[in-house]
Amino acid sequence: MTTATPIPIKIYPRLTSGRFNTVRVLLVALTQLVFFGLPWLMWNHRQAVWLDLANHRFFVFGATFWPQDLVYLSALLMVCAFGLFLWTTLAGRLWCGYACPQTVYTQIMLWIERLVEGDRKARMKRDAGPATFERTARRTLKHTLMIAFSLWTGFTLTGYFTPIRELLHALPTFDFGPWEGFWILFYAAFTWILAGMLREKVCTHMCPYARFQGVMFDNDTLIVSYDSRRGEPRGARRKDDGATARGDCIDCGICVQVCPTGIDIRQGLQYECIGCAACIDACDQVMDKISAPRGLIRYTTESALQGHYPESEIKRRMMRPRVLVYSGILLTIFAGSIAGWAMHTNIKMDVMRDRSYLTRQTDDGLLENSYILRLTNTSETPRVYSLSAEGLPGLKLVGDQTTVKLGPTATETIAVRLQASPDEVPKGSHTVWVLVRAAGDAAPVLREKTRFFGD
Repeated sequence: MTTATPIPIKIYPRLTSGRFNTVRVLLVALTQLVFFGLPWLMWNHRQAVWLDLANHRFFVFGATFWPQDLVYLSALLMVCAFGLFLWTTLAGRLWCGYACPQTVYTQIMLWIERLVEGDRKARMKRDAGPATFERTARRTLKHTLMIAFSLWTGFTLTGYFTPIRELLHALPTFDFGPWEGFWILFYAAFTWILAGMLREKVCTHMCPYARFQGVMFDNDTLIVSYDSRRGEPRGARRKDDGATARGDCIDCGICVQVCPTGIDIRQGLQYECIGCAACIDACDQVMDKISAPRGLIRYTTESALQGHYPESEIKRRMMRPRVLVYSGILLTIFAGSIAGWAMHTNIKMDVMRDRSYLTRQTDDGLLENSYILRLTNTSETPRVYSLSAEGLPGLKLVGDQTTVKLGPTATETIAVRLQASPDEVPKGSHTVWVLVRAAGDAAPVLREKTRFFGD
């Protein structure tokens, strides 16, 4: 990886067009449609995606996740991590260039800036000139629109945790709760600062991904590259060149002007490159104008660029050891998560011993241990369950409530006792199970282990 060129204090990315820019715009639209649209979807008379932290439950369409389901969150985080590792090994920083929130929101802020202040040349000329009323007015309008968009973003994010229709109802009077108001302003402020003010500096100086990406790159990783064998020696083409041999690069500098981080890709791979392909689109347009083949700057690998194998050979890149390892880990996590979800039940139960005593003898001469059961119906339909116990001969579960009616996503705490004959229970501690059966079913849907103490 070569040393990067000095980055100017302020970068004015030139607007470009092309196939990769179209993909980037479509992904901006898609990600924002999902982000801003999901909180407004309804499911079973509630918000379809609602992270209800106050009541310790997450609603994701028809699924309800409780603290006991933390394993699925862990699996999701591992999938995201290893998925990013796999994607980086295969295709470099395409995530950064197309779908990273910093890139997406920076792109939106640049659209607002171009709308208010004009194209690259107009912005540079205005910033280099004296302070005028027009410049002040344009900047004020620009930041007003950026802050308004940031507030909308913060409002939407908070809507995933507090139902967004409640927030909308409170919006005219700003009657938000203290935490809702804090997070709306907090997220809005950071959106404006990071995407509207700092922009590429977040990618080049603050994002750790840019620093350790080189560890996951090898000669078969797909990256944005300049073909120096074809492009050099670079220089403008003139009629009087005669027999002077020149490469396809005319040294127009447009690839630098369109780069959102201000680097020159012709100097080789640099950690500031986010793989957005703006330079590819720009260079392809120049090649079309001079009647040269496209692809002077393109997505390729170091090995292919050096002629070690054809660029169209996909199998070589896919069968690398690190690709296979990351893929195997991802498949294992996916398979485990799917299997775990397929076997999960709609009832959760915690069994806690009553610590006021270990064991006592009833009037009937039976040994008795006391327990507190906390049962939760994780589904959104009411359910009826019956309780029993097993693990010792003649063990029975008694209490005021051995049949439990649970409403949708409701939790019930009940006291029960386990009783057994002293003749059937040796001294010491014994493993027993509390069973939960759905009404009318013979097979238990849940078995929770606990301890029963004899004399």
